[in-house]
Amino acid sequence: MKMWMRKALVTLFTIATFGLVSPPAALMADKPSEHQNIKQQTGYTAVYENREDSLSDGEQEQKLSFDSYMTGLLNDAEDQSFAKFGDKISQKIEDEYREEVLPKIEDVIVSHLMTLKDDEAYQDLEISKTPTPGKSEKIFHVYNRKTGEDVLRFHVRRDQPPQQGYWFNFHYHSAEDGFQKHHNLGSIYWDRNTPPNWMSH
Repeated sequence: MKMWMRKALVTLFTIATFGLVSPPAALMADKPSEHQNIKQQTGYTAVYENREDSLSDGEQEQKLSFDSYMTGLLNDAEDQSFAKFGDKISQKIEDEYREEVLPKIEDVIVSHLMTLKDDEAYQDLEISKTPTPGKSEKIFHVYNRKTGEDVLRFHVRRDQPPQQGYWFNFHYHSAEDGFQKHHNLGSIYWDRNTPPNWMSH
């Protein structure tokens, strides 16, 4: 099943049940291969799995909770990315984005989650659901739902170097340096023609 069809069905199911019933497992399982096993992709949970035999029941439960929360955030990050791109841009850059940029975004998010794992503060983090349309840069922010404060901001900027056409520069900003530093995640070439606005369909 194509990704857009699966997402549409999940959305329709959620609307029809007012969000009170989870979508069928079959819909949720039909994710792209890149996200069928987030644990293997990130490599972070391999450390936990090697220690699994020595964990107590409580530690096992905490491990599963962390892995589940991490997977949910990474899936939200992916969904908000493609919501930002819209159909017109997604059709052209999706493969390269999944291969070159999305894994780096996931690494940044997971690394931050790891710093909060011991005191379970990771559970306060959420992905914003409001990518901005037009020409503005915001893809999504990772924020603390209790304080409302951002901890990571993921953006994409249009660049047009002389004689090189248009590029999409992906980067993030961190609360650690007051969101001042530009942390590069990579660039994807668009075309010599002006790209459509973000969220164009």
